Amino acid sequence: MKRKLFKFLLVLIIFLTLIVVFFYNSKKIEKVENINIEENATYNSNIIEDVEYSSKDSKGNKYIVKALEGEIDYSNNNVIFLTKVNAQIELNNKETIYIKSDFGKYNIDNYDTIFSKNVVVDYLENKITSEYLDFSINRNTMIISKEVIYNNLQNILYADVVEINLETKDTLIFMYENEKKVNIKSIN
Repeated sequence: MKRKLFKFLLVLIIFLTLIVVFFYNSKKIEKVENINIEENATYNSNIIEDVEYSSKDSKGNKYIVKALEGEIDYSNNNVIFLTKVNAQIELNNKETIYIKSDFGKYNIDNYDTIFSKNVVVDYLENKITSEYLDFSINRNTMIISKEVIYNNLQNILYADVVEINLETKDTLIFMYENEKKVNIKSIN
């Protein structure tokens, strides 16, 4: 009888110990999860919603960049990574260039902007689509590359690169490889 009682008490003590250990560990895990959530909240504190930057060059051209969201680069506070980007370049001759892209990288020091993924450029009767655009106020150029399709009222053009000088309107259109040719199709 004593032996049965002793076994019962031993099993009961082990069972209660397991319950206490399990309960204590589950509380510990909840605390660790809460810490991780707080760390993520701190990390996301550099995200800015509804971003807008505006600048003007010495020639009177105005440059406006808007984005649904911007994230400041930790390694360089002058760089903002943008999402769902809309930009416009209002040239001093009253013409406006509109640019859209999924992503962008904007430098607040020199206003240079890289647009990437689903880039669309609208200018007068011209529409250019690509995957990459490098815009520089200092160089006064737009370099459009990666799967470039250039449409206007008369032609559709396929190329690797379109480089536009915003001041002179000079445009270079070329392929990376010499044996490949720019493909132009007439709409008419």
